[in-house]
Amino acid sequence: MEVAQKETGGGAAAKVHQFYAVAFEQNFVLRQLAPAFPEARITAHDLFFPVDSGAVYIYPFGALVTYDVASEKRDEILARLRRFGPSQLTTQVIREDYAVIEAPGQPIGISDGGLRVDRLTPARAGIVALTVAQSAAMEYYERLVEQLFARTGSLVERLEKHGSVSYLIRPLNRFIGEAIATRSEVLLVLHLLDKPDAAWEDAAMDRIYDDLRAEFDLVDRYAALESKLRSIQEALQLLLEVGRDRRLVGLELAIVVLIVAEIVLAYLKF
Repeated sequence: MEVAQKETGGGAAAKVHQFYAVAFEQNFVLRQLAPAFPEARITAHDLFFPVDSGAVYIYPFGALVTYDVASEKRDEILARLRRFGPSQLTTQVIREDYAVIEAPGQPIGISDGGLRVDRLTPARAGIVALTVAQSAAMEYYERLVEQLFARTGSLVERLEKHGSVSYLIRPLNRFIGEAIATRSEVLLVLHLLDKPDAAWEDAAMDRIYDDLRAEFDLVDRYAALESKLRSIQEALQLLLEVGRDRRLVGLELAIVVLIVAEIVLAYLKF
């Protein structure tokens, strides 16, 4: 793939590098993907292999990022992932792209909606790829939590209108289990926001990481997700308690009815 070039203000040629992320619903076990990508290097954090002038990164939280890879080659890589990846890999994915401008002699920073660097080293490219992957994965979780929030809202609305919930507690229990599993999965994203090891190596990479994290608003987005999940959990706990209380009242009424019936039957015998 030919990397786009343009002139900078100082006349030096600048290269525009394109990062493209795809986030799936499923998580990946990287070692299980090794047969599909025998050319890859696998670490605890990612699966990486170069492609032409760019590279491919696959992360265990279900995201794949290509860097300066032609669309035809990218489609081929995604097809390999679908063949050898988790069974029933979802077709509903989150896509995100981001441009990095490599301009020798220019200061590092965010400009015109993209990151500008003086040199795009492999370590810096890895930081950009990870951040773009995190943002795409975060968008998937945002959609998932929003759906849970809406479903919880409908249950709370019923409680507000009728003053109670359905006698059928099992569906509510299943929904609570689903919400707890989702919350645990989202909290797992928290470690993704930890500073990558490469960012500790020099001040420039540390600044790149901070600029990208602010550009994608990862910290605030995570805080919003955590707040919504906390609200969902509190609302569901209340609904569960109301549902259990209603069943207990029903049980107590049934016991009273049985006692009265027994007394009536005993009286009729005499």
